[in-house]
Amino acid sequence: MSIAQRNAETTWEGSLTAGRGVIRSASGALDGLDVTWAARTETPGGKTSPEELVGAAHSACFAMALTLLLGKAHTPPDRLNVAATVTLDDVDGVPTIVSSRLRVNGWVPQLDAAGFQKVVDEAAALCPVSRLFAGARISVEATLQAT
Repeated sequence: MSIAQRNAETTWEGSLTAGRGVIRSASGALDGLDVTWAARTETPGGKTSPEELVGAAHSACFAMALTLLLGKAHTPPDRLNVAATVTLDDVDGVPTIVSSRLRVNGWVPQLDAAGFQKVVDEAAALCPVSRLFAGARISVEATLQAT
């Protein structure tokens, strides 16, 4: 039995290069997000892209996984900031998401840098979105911030 299922849909009109899509989600949180090929491969212009949405999902998922593990270790964070950069590249003539680079800044007073890095590495293996990207290059750069 699954833990959760979430639904989103995109309605697309027109050609790939001249058309546009509108995203809707069952929760309503993503309703009305415009997506275009130009926003994906050129300048966003106020529109989103699958890579941006995947980056949002990856950063949120990783933040949750890291928070869970820090809590289990009795070293809860004061604050975490997780940024994701998702790269779309041409692989043998096919647009392919090839990497997700996470940058983690953590304010965790009970840990030193080595202890923080250890938990970050464990979170990288735990995060479900990281596991979804099993074929992509995933890198995590973590910095423990002074509190």
